[in-house]
Amino acid sequence: MTKELGEFEIIQTYFSPLTIAEKGAFSLTDDAAVIELPSRKSLVVTTDTLVQGIHFLPKDAPADIAAKLLRVSLSDLAAMGAIPAYYNLSVAINSPIDPSWFEEFTLGLLADQKQYNIVLLGGDTVKTSGPITLTITAMGYIDKGKALLRGGAKSGDDIWVSGSVGDAAIGLKVANGELSGTSDVIKNFFLSRYLRPIPQTLLGPALVDYVNSAVDISDGLIADLNHICQTSNLGAEIRIDDIPLSKAARDVLMNKPDYIELVLSGGDDFELLFTADKSFQERKEILTKTLDVNLTKIGTMVDGKSIKIFDNNGGLYSLPKFGFTHF
Repeated sequence: MTKELGEFEIIQTYFSPLTIAEKGAFSLTDDAAVIELPSRKSLVVTTDTLVQGIHFLPKDAPADIAAKLLRVSLSDLAAMGAIPAYYNLSVAINSPIDPSWFEEFTLGLLADQKQYNIVLLGGDTVKTSGPITLTITAMGYIDKGKALLRGGAKSGDDIWVSGSVGDAAIGLKVANGELSGTSDVIKNFFLSRYLRPIPQTLLGPALVDYVNSAVDISDGLIADLNHICQTSNLGAEIRIDDIPLSKAARDVLMNKPDYIELVLSGGDDFELLFTADKSFQERKEILTKTLDVNLTKIGTMVDGKSIKIFDNNGGLYSLPKFGFTHF
């Protein structure tokens, strides 16, 4: 029988060690944390929630859940151009949960804390009669007045995307056992992209002063492009043939051409989508070399309200659904 852990036992055993790098967290023994703001910096704050059965599966490894939980918020900070600093964590559990789950989960958080230079400040731990629900509020710093916003795009801006798009959506197909005829190596690649996205925490701050708008691709390429269009009061034109795909995704699309809809609307890529004027091309060459990241131009911001997607033959492609919505 699994020993049921008490609230404070969970906090002190598993979460308190995650705060060791920040004195202002007081080892989670006080009511709140106290942090000092660097001079001439703004604090960027974002919150994300993952719910078991919706954002992760009961069979998923605790370390994978921890990685995705933290990284989706890190991606938000990157999209704003902020440098990660702190996070708060809220855990709602349908106990009893095996202590080994907490151990693996917090070890996963610790690994990402070291990789992304971020530290736990505090949070909350409660019971729930529903599914496990995990919430992170991440905080980062940026120079005052320098935050990258969705609403700054200008007509004529080029539309850029980092990395490759569509791998995570195909990874969800793999997780649900819906992708056949593909090797285990390729399936594991897609699964990794779905379970452990790689937030562009170095690229985001490097875009400050060089781009006009930015968003991370969480809801889907077209859905997030639409966020930029709506807040900037513009339209967009993109070309399917220009969208960057991994070799694995290209191979899958050869046999399943209808998966192009996943590429356009699947979401969970957590790459950066941004717009910039023509002069960005020179900066792009520098970033590609120094950060070892692929940056691809996929279209143009235009006057108007609509997003036009051109297929490989120059015709208009009709997308049934832009992307993921929470309701």
